[in-house]
Amino acid sequence: MAITAAMVKELREMTGAGMMDCKKALGETDGDMEAAVEVLRKSGAAKVEKKASRIAAEGIAKVAVSGNTAVVVEVNSETDFVAKNEVFQEFVQGVADKALASSTDKAGDGEDLCAILDMKAELDEATLKIGEKLSLRRFEKATGDVVASYIHGGGRIGVLVAANGDASDAAKEALTNVAMQVAAMNPQYISREELSAEQLAKEKEITIDSALNDPASLPKPIQKELYKKVREGGLFSAEDAAVLDEKENDKYLYNFLSAEAKAKLAELAMADKAAYVENKIFAGLVEGRISKHLKEICLLDQVYVRAEDGKQTVSAYLASVNKAITVTKMIRFEVGEGLEKKNEDFAAEVAAQLG
Repeated sequence: MAITAAMVKELREMTGAGMMDCKKALGETDGDMEAAVEVLRKSGAAKVEKKASRIAAEGIAKVAVSGNTAVVVEVNSETDFVAKNEVFQEFVQGVADKALASSTDKAGDGEDLCAILDMKAELDEATLKIGEKLSLRRFEKATGDVVASYIHGGGRIGVLVAANGDASDAAKEALTNVAMQVAAMNPQYISREELSAEQLAKEKEITIDSALNDPASLPKPIQKELYKKVREGGLFSAEDAAVLDEKENDKYLYNFLSAEAKAKLAELAMADKAAYVENKIFAGLVEGRISKHLKEICLLDQVYVRAEDGKQTVSAYLASVNKAITVTKMIRFEVGEGLEKKNEDFAAEVAAQLG
């Protein structure tokens, strides 16, 4: 039977397979369309297995919402341009819809999401059509009196925020703005109350050590003590000692000291760590830095990115809408975070296959 261009076109539209693959399959089956589809599926399954060793670290995040429950999913591909593929977009939305309907609230790396969502056949079919390894990486749900979602960068970042206390349109709009905040500022916690005593103690220890190891940032009285110890012990080289004598009160002193001199000052500061921890001036510096850090990593303490005065916190913004609004959950998926990305030249790979 003669294989026509129209037959090849029809088979391509049915399967998404390449033109030459379709023509070959039709030739093998003497133009039998159903048999050709079967041939392509079988060869496609082999290609899926071949792709299994590749690294899928690109892709998109999508959300699905039903009432006061929402889910965000991440599905990975090998290349970033696949995110614009309509077949891929539809597939990921299907994953989100199934995740929303599932009885599982959260699943991620290391778990078989294909089995959890019963999507092995759909995954293989999408892989065949798109021609890349695809991976269902993770999903998580959020439920509250009001739930808002936000997708940034065409799916590079997916965010869900849930809250209780108000289910009005105004609350939904406010929570959507907060979801944008989460996408932009990447807070690690909703509020500082989420940090345990152990976490806060660790943060304090880190702040103390980092301050002592950076003598240029220490309060002037402590710097003076360190300079005195350096002079009494003759701990600087002649060049650094001369710089210290000449520029001790110069705010750019540390630009002129050698790396060895700055390391010696840090060593002296760390040696007296116990005493400095009790120093009120130093303790104030530490508490100030901890507070600043918590304002950066805690959503409600962050400066609201759309604040007209540049000072209003997210907490204050929500209170201005309704003081009863209480954020209960925050989920932020950034595609590929934590995954190893393989530097692979796909153009060269295609050229090699054609060659």
